[in-house]
Amino acid sequence: MPLGWLVSSVLLGLAAGVPIDRSKEKQQAESPPEAPDTGLYYHRYLQEVINVLETDGHFREKLQAANAEDIKSGKLSKELDFVSHHVRTKLDELKRQEVSRLRMLLKAKMDATMEQEVQIDHLALLKQFEHLDSQNQHTFEARDLELLIQAATKDLENYDAAHHEEFKRYEMMKEHERREYLKSLDEEKRRQEEAHFEELKKKHKEHPKVNIPGSHDQLKEVWQETDGLDPNEFNPKTFFKLHDTNSDGVLDEQELEALFTKELEKVYDPRNEEDDMVEMEEERLRMREHVMENVDLNKDRLVTLDEFLQSTQKKEFNEVDGWKTVDETQIYSEAELQRFEAELTAQEAELDRQAEQLRQQHQELQQRQVELDAQKKEYQQVVLQMEQRKAQQQPEQAPPAGPGGELKFQAQPPHAAPADQAAPSDSQADQPEHLSQQNQPEALQNQQHPEVEIQ
Repeated sequence: MPLGWLVSSVLLGLAAGVPIDRSKEKQQAESPPEAPDTGLYYHRYLQEVINVLETDGHFREKLQAANAEDIKSGKLSKELDFVSHHVRTKLDELKRQEVSRLRMLLKAKMDATMEQEVQIDHLALLKQFEHLDSQNQHTFEARDLELLIQAATKDLENYDAAHHEEFKRYEMMKEHERREYLKSLDEEKRRQEEAHFEELKKKHKEHPKVNIPGSHDQLKEVWQETDGLDPNEFNPKTFFKLHDTNSDGVLDEQELEALFTKELEKVYDPRNEEDDMVEMEEERLRMREHVMENVDLNKDRLVTLDEFLQSTQKKEFNEVDGWKTVDETQIYSEAELQRFEAELTAQEAELDRQAEQLRQQHQELQQRQVELDAQKKEYQQVVLQMEQRKAQQQPEQAPPAGPGGELKFQAQPPHAAPADQAAPSDSQADQPEHLSQQNQPEALQNQQHPEVEIQ
């Protein structure tokens, strides 16, 4: 059995199955089977660690001798201290890359929810990730492998339960929206819509009998229709090897789910209005869980050949009753639906409150913008008036200066006298020039004689 699948089986909440004998030449020629995507946010890191570990001969030997409990408990993690330096170097680099990736995720989250230029305590935030030792961000140690195994096991054990809960909420939301839509219709249209809904339900139930997953009838139908073999020659051991598609000696979850395709096609068709493909995936998950519960004896999420053969000897294997599909199973109660609707109402009320706050803030900002625009217009008018007044006023020329910087006063003709100086009376005009000059003020006389300088 390829080591990569063995490690991934345990790290992904699985365990090792019984290996099939094969020649060394065939093992070298075959490429290891690709592990299924777990859906975990650290799946790539998990798979890369597995790929590096299986290159070490010492670790490979210890792993093959260990059981699933040793691996899950962390006992095998201590063997990491004995792997080659080359492998440890690669694991160190993988961890540094994973820490860097997590930091980028944290930064992106903070950028979306916090103000810029906020200091981020990466060490404190990295503690929320349980699949690595955040205290040591540079080297891959035994503690890292132990945490990786524990995190993957716990997360995958919770995955199915989380999927069922998500599906329940999906079904309740679908029913809630249907009821709300009916409320919006008048009496006549409501009756038509309800009649159409009942017709679709009835049509969905009109399908061939669905065999119980893992039963004799279900497996024999696959043997006949998928494998094209004689139903009278059904052989469990041959069936197992036919559907162990990667020849690793176990039926994993993906290989098991492939056995249910014929049963699912009896009930669900994407072309039909009455068939919901989300329900089909829930049906597939329920079928796989049913087989695992009855066949997987050691609860390692893998079915070995021995476990499979033992299941064919049970009384349940020959059970002929049909399988109850999702629509025949009560997914939620009316009380649960009412609580769900109450949650939706509360959420809608909170969203309305926040929307009203945003609307008020928007109005306040608009009003403030109007006030700012008015002030801006007022300031612009004031500036324009000042510029107009400045343009109308003639700039006064400074009096001329002499060589030493002294001020010079130039004589002004009589008609250029300042406006505030009174015009000469008629009696003064009739006087002789020398008498007229005597009667003029001293400053005016100086203006008429430019050669006089005032020091």
